[in-house]
Amino acid sequence: MMQLGLSGTAGLGRSGTRSSDYREPEWASNPQKCSHSGILNIANKESFGFLLTQARLWTDGVPPPCRPAQTATCDGPRLTHVTLFWRKGEREDWLKFGKPVAGRVVDRIQRIESYAAGQVFGLVRWASNEYGTVRSAFDIVRAATAGDPVTPVPQVDPGGEVLLSVYGWPRVAQVFRLIDTIEASGIDPCDVAPDHWRHIHNRLAAHEMPRGYSSSRHRAWLRRKALLP
Repeated sequence: MMQLGLSGTAGLGRSGTRSSDYREPEWASNPQKCSHSGILNIANKESFGFLLTQARLWTDGVPPPCRPAQTATCDGPRLTHVTLFWRKGEREDWLKFGKPVAGRVVDRIQRIESYAAGQVFGLVRWASNEYGTVRSAFDIVRAATAGDPVTPVPQVDPGGEVLLSVYGWPRVAQVFRLIDTIEASGIDPCDVAPDHWRHIHNRLAAHEMPRGYSSSRHRAWLRRKALLP
């Protein structure tokens, strides 16, 4: 049985991922009627022409990091806030991976997780109505630093750098399997080279199989990252 966390979200495992059996959440009724969600008409500057579109609870008496509306004016470093909703069978959001620097429970169905600049997280958004699934989306986003351009992402304030964006449960589950392969090699998805997520996005958009992510390539990325300003 799946362990549920705050706001009904699934418990997190290694690298912050939930247990993945790749079964689409159950919709309310009429599963034979599935609506198709379209692509996001936003081009990533590095997409080569394709369209892209440990958590700490805040306690009473302890001032939390900037709330979303205060992001631009807070004296501290800017955080990227991700709002997650959970209403079983209707709207279910969770983080496939990510290491938030803070989190806040808003109410029984909503919580906010916050990420520092440069952190990468994978956001899953699913919703249904009486006709079936109306949204199955998965975005891998890198939190931007102050002054950097950002791409609007639903439920992400103020947006971020979109590394990968897929729609439809079969495609989402396919990316989940690729992530599990990376984890099986002992690599944290949060630390994967951003170029690899872009590669996966572009290959899937072209209906081609993405290359694997080897340990040698990961080591090369870590060396390169250490030299970046």
